[in-house]
Amino acid sequence: MSIQPVQAFEPPYVMAVFSNVRTPDESGYPETNTRMNELVAQNPGFLGYESARSPGGLGITVAYFRDHDSLAVWREDLEHRAAMEQGRAHWYDSYTLHVATVDRSHGFVRNG
Repeated sequence: MSIQPVQAFEPPYVMAVFSNVRTPDESGYPETNTRMNELVAQNPGFLGYESARSPGGLGITVAYFRDHDSLAVWREDLEHRAAMEQGRAHWYDSYTLHVATVDRSHGFVRNG
């Protein structure tokens, strides 16, 4: 199976774009990241995510949610909030979060 972007969803939906630069501190990060992926998948409004890191260290994760209420449930989750605090204290030198409503979405996959 080849790598594919997250599918195009039926608009409107919400995307949260988390851009970040990490610190060298990896202590606990992989386990917390795995747990956050498990936890967000339990949110009925979570549609999926894409994540990439440049060789220079810029990371970008785009998470897709059915609506702003679903994103708010994720933002307010106590375990997620604790992970955000850990991120600010240990794992991130800087980050930016952008939230937007998607009005148009389409995709393409080459056949063959």
